[in-house]
Amino acid sequence: MKNRLFLDVHAIQTLPPSNINRDDTGSPKTAQYGGIRRARVSSQSWKRAIREYFYENSAQENVGIRSLNVVEYVADKIMKLDSSLSKEDALKMADKIFNDAKVKTKDYKAKALFFLGESQANKLAEAAVGGVTNKDTIQEIFKSNPAIDIALFGRMLANNPYLNEDASCQVAHSISTHGIQTEFDFYTAVDDLAPEDNPGAGMLGTVEFNSSTMYRYANVAVHELLRQLESKEATINTLKIFVQAFANSLPTGKVNTFANQTLPQFIMVNLRVDRPVSLVSAFEEPVKSSEGFVDKSIEKLVQETERVEKFVEKPIYTIVLNTRDMELKEEFINSDNMRNLLNKLGEELEGNIDESQGE
Repeated sequence: MKNRLFLDVHAIQTLPPSNINRDDTGSPKTAQYGGIRRARVSSQSWKRAIREYFYENSAQENVGIRSLNVVEYVADKIMKLDSSLSKEDALKMADKIFNDAKVKTKDYKAKALFFLGESQANKLAEAAVGGVTNKDTIQEIFKSNPAIDIALFGRMLANNPYLNEDASCQVAHSISTHGIQTEFDFYTAVDDLAPEDNPGAGMLGTVEFNSSTMYRYANVAVHELLRQLESKEATINTLKIFVQAFANSLPTGKVNTFANQTLPQFIMVNLRVDRPVSLVSAFEEPVKSSEGFVDKSIEKLVQETERVEKFVEKPIYTIVLNTRDMELKEEFINSDNMRNLLNKLGEELEGNIDESQGE
């Protein structure tokens, strides 16, 4: 019986001129690593993109919403259960159910962004209509059957730690495998109705951008996710949609300006029984090239899998999706496309997840 199981997912993804994640001044986010300035995309930005992918593509209905307006969200569900109620009455009932659980609200809004699952909201509405007032019973609704994104990314409530949910997933800040320089696009906009004797621009400005080949990494403590979801099938389905979302999601910053709609060139998924392992150390010495960074980044990433084995056990399973024409290690399972990768991963998880891991 395996008591611990970790899923690591690594990606190499190239981005053209873009600014998908900017700081408070509008500049693309960066970081120093290996003494060199790198492009950076924050974990929060990519987690938001992954959650958006869940909403649009997950077959599982139980995904969460994070909002100040959770009282109104539950009130709408109360009105679906009892159409005779007015909106004001439903809001009062929803507000009471939150306050009975010691979740503070003001003017029918949570005092801080609150993460709530679809199933939890439905059960809270049922409790409100049924007149449930017991604090422990209501808090148990908040704790049970968490949405997949709450289970993965966690929930923190400072004024009621009992309702906190530990994250089973960690997502790294993505960084470029090479050094970058921020560039500036000077733009002008023409006024279509400007008089002929006024040839000047109607507006002008600058947009900062860079281009990069990124190393992306995330991990999931599968045994913790199983404990949260309490279902082997739901855990496997969640891991599959997570890997798919990790590969296909993209933060949308300035996307209308740059149309930087790229996909990864390389995905590697590892299953480990000892601990999760990021391979970002492969790029502490930045890739240097005048003929592209992708192939060299993949090569360095694969080489790093051998180096880290001096400290940790080999993964019990490694599957890759590689768009480049290159030879990889023999023990890697190769997949032709994302559907094939997810099917093979699901089969492997089926044999490696034990229901007792979630106890």
